Amino acid sequence: MSKKIRVNMMSESDISVQGHGVHTAYDEMATALAKRSDVTLIRGGFNERVECDVIHLHTLGVHALRKIAQKGPKKVISAHVVPASLVGSIILAKYWLFAATWYMRWMYNRADKVLAVSGTVAEILHTDLHVPKEKIAVFYNTIDMQRYAASAAKKKAAREKLHIDSGAFVVLGNGQAQPRKRLDVFIKMAHDLPDVTFIWVGGIPFKQLGADYPHMLELMNSAPSNLTITGVIPHDDVFSYYAAADVFCLPAEQENHPMCVLEAAGAGLPIILRDIPEYDDTFGQDALRCQDEDFTQAVLKLRADKAFYRGQQEKTKAIAARFDSDAAAAKLVKLYRQLV
Repeated sequence: MSKKIRVNMMSESDISVQGHGVHTAYDEMATALAKRSDVTLIRGGFNERVECDVIHLHTLGVHALRKIAQKGPKKVISAHVVPASLVGSIILAKYWLFAATWYMRWMYNRADKVLAVSGTVAEILHTDLHVPKEKIAVFYNTIDMQRYAASAAKKKAAREKLHIDSGAFVVLGNGQAQPRKRLDVFIKMAHDLPDVTFIWVGGIPFKQLGADYPHMLELMNSAPSNLTITGVIPHDDVFSYYAAADVFCLPAEQENHPMCVLEAAGAGLPIILRDIPEYDDTFGQDALRCQDEDFTQAVLKLRADKAFYRGQQEKTKAIAARFDSDAAAAKLVKLYRQLV
């Protein structure tokens, strides 16, 4: 039997803000690795040298700089963020994007392997950030799908817990309240469909650092009575919202490989997304892909046509099968061993 491989996995979200997809992706990956008998996983170790075979980074902050400089272990970085991810996420990003782009290029090129969370990200890493192709591997975010598995009993209990009427048709969205997520489209859907219950799980975790903070607050405050915006809540509390929902919708105009879509797949919900190229190699035609004017009609069709609804649920199962974390953990360990 091969000796255990020691992996120091780190995301600065462990000691800072956690209400975002990068932390979820990191936590899911770390949890899946920790269950394996052939891996010793050390999370964090932010201010210390950890003796290990591989350092795997999910964020690019000050602590990541220290880790990337450590001599000895092989370095892996999961590329959750590319320059375009910052525009519409962080305040005044367009004014300092050139510096962020330079920094990302420098950090990603310091790694022995960069894991792109989609084919689109892999292309950006090579063409825009000049990472050599041989350093790049496409490695999709994954989750433990069983944690989200739905049932009639779970749905009943979740709706009772969240005070949602048992007969309501519930459309769920999830993500930070920021311009690129297009919360405005979600709010318009709620105005257009007053007899549908809408829930947006998320808020503005970075507060005044969030892009267009005053406008986003104003937008959230303008939500109609059939739309609940939860604000930032602990990730463990999010499970109930997926269990209570009938449909998942994310109208974001820029994404890489969003964790919330995987969570919705685990819960077996039909999925409505914006039609953007980032989804071509991940969700493909297994999600309903819309433009602004199509989102409301997609909800109406799912509510009215039970056969169509069941067909979309079957497509969702295909997404869940592709992105389950157990198989991904085995693939990741193989990658580590090849590096070491």
